[in-house]
Order: sequence, then C-alpha cells, then structure tokens
Amino acid sequence: MSSLAPIETSNRILSLRLALLIILAVTLWRVVMLYFNTTDLFVDESQYWFWGQNLDFGYYSKPPMIAWVIRLFNALSGSDKTFWIRLSAPLFHMATALVLMRASRRLLGPEIEPWVGVTFVTLPAVSLSSVLVSTDTIQILFVSIGIWAFLGLNKRTSVVEALILGVSLGLAFLTKYSVLFMLPGVAIAMITLPSARVAWRDVIIAAVAGAIVVAPNLLWNLSHDIATVRHTESIAHWDGTGKGNGVLLHLLGGLEFVAAQFGVVGPIVFFAMLWGAWRVIRGESGPQEKLLVWLSIPVVLLITLQALFAKAYANWAVTAFAAGTILAVWLLKDTRRGLTTSLIINGIPAILLPILTVFAGDLKLPNGDLLMKRYVGRSAISLQIADMASKAHTDLIVADNRDILADLFYTLKGKPYHVYARNFGGFPKSYYEQMFSLPPETTADVLYVATSPFDCASGTAELVSTWKPDFGYMRDKALYAYRVSPSCLAPTP
Repeated sequence: MSSLAPIETSNRILSLRLALLIILAVTLWRVVMLYFNTTDLFVDESQYWFWGQNLDFGYYSKPPMIAWVIRLFNALSGSDKTFWIRLSAPLFHMATALVLMRASRRLLGPEIEPWVGVTFVTLPAVSLSSVLVSTDTIQILFVSIGIWAFLGLNKRTSVVEALILGVSLGLAFLTKYSVLFMLPGVAIAMITLPSARVAWRDVIIAAVAGAIVVAPNLLWNLSHDIATVRHTESIAHWDGTGKGNGVLLHLLGGLEFVAAQFGVVGPIVFFAMLWGAWRVIRGESGPQEKLLVWLSIPVVLLITLQALFAKAYANWAVTAFAAGTILAVWLLKDTRRGLTTSLIINGIPAILLPILTVFAGDLKLPNGDLLMKRYVGRSAISLQIADMASKAHTDLIVADNRDILADLFYTLKGKPYHVYARNFGGFPKSYYEQMFSLPPETTADVLYVATSPFDCASGTAELVSTWKPDFGYMRDKALYAYRVSPSCLAPTP
C-alpha cells in the first residue's frame, strides 16, 4: 500500500483536534441556521411528525424509527415546531462522523481518522439532509455503528460487540429496509477475506439480537396486510410497470442513477469509490481496501440494477457511503490536493444550503419560481382551506392529495378542525387513507379539497372555491373546494 510520508504530511495539515473543531463548527452552523429556517415541513417530514403523534411499530410506507426519534425530540423540548422536528438531523450526522472516525481507526489506524470525519460531515447528501429530517440521516448512524462493531469482531470475539452489531443493524432495519442491500457484500467479504470473518458464536448472537429488535415491525406488517412491504414494492415497481419496454429507457435509468451519486457524495469521493472497485478487479488492493469495497460498492451495484429494470431514487444507496467514505479517504490519502479539493467542493453546499433555507421565500429563478419552491407554500394552502371550511360552516375537512393532507394535519394541529382522507376503496394509497379515512358513519357535510374537478353521483356538492396558489410547491396548479355530503365520497365497489 501507500508510503507513510504522504500520510504524515496530510495529518500535519488536518490534525485530529482540528477535524473535531471543523465537525463541531459545521454542526453548530447547521443548528443555528435551522433555527432561522423559513421553509415549511416537506410532505415526508409532516408525515413523519404525524406518525410520531400516533406511535406504533410500523407505518404505511416506512418502519417506525423516524417517528420515534421525532417524538423523542418533541417530548424533550416540549415543542413540535419545525426546529425541534428537524434538530435530530445535524446531531445524528455529527455522531455518524465521529463513529466513522473510530471505525477507520479500527481498520486502518489513526492516519486518516481526521479526514474521514470532515469528509463525511460535508458530503452533499449530508448537507441536504441536515436541513430536513429523513430516514437516511438516522439509518446511516446505525449502519456506521454496525460497521464499527463488525470491524472489532474481525479481530476478536466479543459478546458485547456482537450484541451491538445485531442491535445496530436491527435499528437500521427499523429505520429503512434498504439496509438489507448491505448483506450480499458482507457475505462476500466474510467468504473471500479471512481477515473479515466473525466467529460463529458472535454471528449467532448478532443474528438473534437483530431478530429480536426487528420482530415487532415484522409482526406489525403481518397484522396490517404487509402494508410497508407492499408500498415499497409499488414505488420500486418490482412488477415491471416502472419503465417502458425500450432498452434505451432502462440504460438511461441506470446511468442516471450512477451519475446522481457524483452529486450525492461529491465527484471526487464517488470517483475514489469507483477507483477502489477497479483496483479490486485488477487485483491491486489489499484486504482492508477490499473489505471497504465489499461493504459499499455492492449496494451501489444492486440499486443500479434496480434503476435499470424499474425505478430507483438517488438516495437509495445511502448505506454504501458509510464504508464508502472511509474507502475514498484511504485512496486519496497520498495526495493532499485530492482530499482538500474534495473538501472545498463539498464544503460550498455545506455552507450555502442552510443559508438558502433562511431566504427560501426570497430567492427566485429566472422563470419567477422560488429556488426552494418544493419547500414553501404548504402551510399557506392549509390556512386557506381552514378559512374556507369556516366560511362553509363545517369543521370537517377531507382531501384527496397526500401533500395537502400531510400539511393539514400539521398546520391545523390544535385548531377546531377534523381532517380526513378520502377512502377510494381497495388497498390504501397513503397512510392517511389507511388510518384516517372519513368515517363511514359521518352524516354532516364536509369541505372536500380536490386537485381536479369533482362531480357527485350520489349526493349534493356545492363548489365553494377554485383557486391557484401564487407561490410555492403548487404555484399555478388548480385546487377545488366543495361542500359535499359524505355519501359523495363513499368508495365505489
């Protein structure tokens, strides 16, 4: 592998103390700017908050961990303002950076430890998910703890670290099922690398501990028509309906996903990861480097295959970037320019993104749309709907749109309104339809908000208003509000 001199040079530039100060400074910057953040909760954030008001072992589209975390922060603060809902994000990322530093020390010694921390905390995906609350933020912390424990078990048996491995991966599963994409790479590493093997006793302990942690969610799914699994299948289009039949469409989907990863973790970091995979193919890497490749690259490959045949979002490979960050820093350690250039490139969005959220209502594109259009205008629509309900003399509000429902539940919390989803029949299309559909015994008229014109076939419907929001995520999209009898909204057989 590489000579020691470049490593010493690199460490003189970035000491452990300086790295910790950078990580703390970046985190404080994010927390302070989060306090002044002017964006509304995104649809997913509002939904996660609402889950936290209705604690369970599972939910329609995700396992329960993010709801539990948000509820914990709300309980500790005594507030459910957006600041407290999102505060866990920068704190979790800081913790992940520190854990990855310790993991890199376990595998490779102290040489690259400072760079691993500052590289991770400034990844573009980390910067973005530090101004929002997401499952990725929580999952990658548990994955990193699991990697730390796994690397310890490669060297010696330990009941405690086997338990930590099983529990951390179980908690990662309770955050997002995509942790399963790591298992093939782990299996390959243990089979092909003697240094990556774990004693059978520890494997069994970890497996039992993990099974105990995930069991409540599995039981919840069985008792709820495997809702989360069915939703995951529907968004991934495993039934083959996600793409056309053209070969070009499939190839473009895979290429688009791979290209997106250069933006997710930065061009230099992702290039270094691909370089690591190439070195393994050419037989140029040692066992430590191979282990990091097996803990990261197979995840990217599996999601790329998903993108080739159906649909994949850019963030689905997030579990790859725990080990992937260590791999990239290890390969770039011989060149001070590579690491510092990567830090500068990734540091720009780390500084700018929090600023953009503060001025979300002011920064516009040439076409007049707000730069952060997706994240504003939601609460304004909810307040307009509440005003229409009041004028229509009803406290019952029903909507057919998940985005609108998510914000209605959050923005109108504590106000004298009852919000419901329209039940369309069949397998529910959202958590709100699954758990908060308009009760069939309702007799009073309701305000029904729709995204398209509505005709009632079995009751009365009076158009209250039609309007187009003048800013935000639904700018210039028509919305319709009707006062209707509940029979109008009954699901058709």
